[in-house]
Amino acid sequence: MRRAEGPHFWATLAGASLLFGMGAGGITNAVRAAPTASVSINTELVRTALKLRLPKTAIGAIDCGRFGGLCEVVAGTTLFYVDRGARFLMIGRLYDMETRSDLTAARLLELNPDLLLAGAAGKRDDANDQPAPTPAKAARVDLSVLPTGGAIHWGPVNGPRLIILSDFACSYCRHLSAELVKLGARVEERPISIFGPESRRKAEAVLCAADPPAALHAAYDGRPLPVAAKCDVAGLDANEAFAKQHGFSGTPVIIRADGAVLEGFRPAEQLKAFIDGGKA
Repeated sequence: MRRAEGPHFWATLAGASLLFGMGAGGITNAVRAAPTASVSINTELVRTALKLRLPKTAIGAIDCGRFGGLCEVVAGTTLFYVDRGARFLMIGRLYDMETRSDLTAARLLELNPDLLLAGAAGKRDDANDQPAPTPAKAARVDLSVLPTGGAIHWGPVNGPRLIILSDFACSYCRHLSAELVKLGARVEERPISIFGPESRRKAEAVLCAADPPAALHAAYDGRPLPVAAKCDVAGLDANEAFAKQHGFSGTPVIIRADGAVLEGFRPAEQLKAFIDGGKA
């Protein structure tokens, strides 16, 4: 894949502080004069300022509507962030401290899922320093040992079946759920508590909810979970014992109906190949 940023990108950024100090005042002032509501930000003004200050960088999408006063800028397969005047630039990871998720890693996966498969999407999943899922050679497990409890079933009943070991605090699992929707899979999701007590609390709340599939998607979306009555959560213990038995220390884990296993995020087209028996 062509990397639009190339050597010029980093060379330009190395000298960017000089340009930022000088200003292009008319452009900066025009952007700053724009209303602060995200729906009113004119990203073309931001783009114009960036073209002036980073002339050798190919600027892709610009999003000023999701991160407070920051604008996300896509340059090839690279992300960086600027203020709405395009004067200050930040290179690094952006975290959402409420959902405890790595927004930069999640966005990089959207831009190029192959980065994760190649181990280049980052070494950490979120602020808990959970190692990113690493693809493993397909193995087979015996699904018959898993109890009926401990699973949330969602997706079309006639869709291809996949069993997913997941954690609701795992950003890769959240992105996988979107790919499973695209695929039209019939999902048997089995939570395991990779991130500790808070993950277990969420898993119990989802499992015991009046509508577990709706609660599952609410958990991934970061929405509040309804207070649920107590229910039998022994199946969650069985999920974790199963994961430990097979050495699954990260999430997601994707298991085909015949017990074949893949570890780590996969986009919908690779999931389809896996279901069809090919290599994902």
